Amino acid sequence: MARPRNPLLSRERIVAAALELVDTEGLTALSTRRLAAVLGVSGPSLYNHFATKEQLMDAVVDEVVGEVDLSMWESVDTDGWAGPVTAWARSYRAALVAHPNLVPVLAQGPGRRANSLRLADAVFGGLVDAGWARGDATRIGALMRYFVYGSALGSFAGGFVDDQEIYAAEYPHLGQAHLLAEHRRSVDEGAFETGLTALVEGLSRQYPHPRRPTPGPSAAPSAAPPTGPRPRP
Repeated sequence: MARPRNPLLSRERIVAAALELVDTEGLTALSTRRLAAVLGVSGPSLYNHFATKEQLMDAVVDEVVGEVDLSMWESVDTDGWAGPVTAWARSYRAALVAHPNLVPVLAQGPGRRANSLRLADAVFGGLVDAGWARGDATRIGALMRYFVYGSALGSFAGGFVDDQEIYAAEYPHLGQAHLLAEHRRSVDEGAFETGLTALVEGLSRQYPHPRRPTPGPSAAPSAAPPTGPRPRP
């Protein structure tokens, strides 16, 4: 039999093409018709793998979340929570910076996406294992997500144009703003690192000693003798 002119479709190939389309042209560019044209297939053939566009988008987003390193959460104790938080935030941001057009979708929450739920489980579990109360762990996880998403959503330095005359006349404190775009990466990464350090150190001061998890009801009772006077018979 002759080989098909186009490679057979697979979920992996569809997701990769959709991700590239979103990366290069934005979320609005992703449609069944456009994706089918990129893949060189008919539109209905995509429905053999994804029943809806929402299912396809979930798969694309989860592919990106799967790039985030979670290994730092595998072993956490009360003396070492700051390191895993810092390493995870850096890995998370790196994945999002590589695909900034997906950040608005990611910000909606994990939904039913497997990698996204695995990430939430690892972070929450790691913080609880480190001794944080469950409510505090939830708030810290949310706080870090807000910070990482915001830092990946856009470029502060890239928001200024390379034209000194725009700023010189009316904005005296922005006399060097036209140079920011030239140093976009260092400015944006420096701002992220400054904020990350401030958040972690602030949490350390606010909660200097996370309490260790309380032993469950099955824990063995202490063998130490009771203190104080013995009751009289």
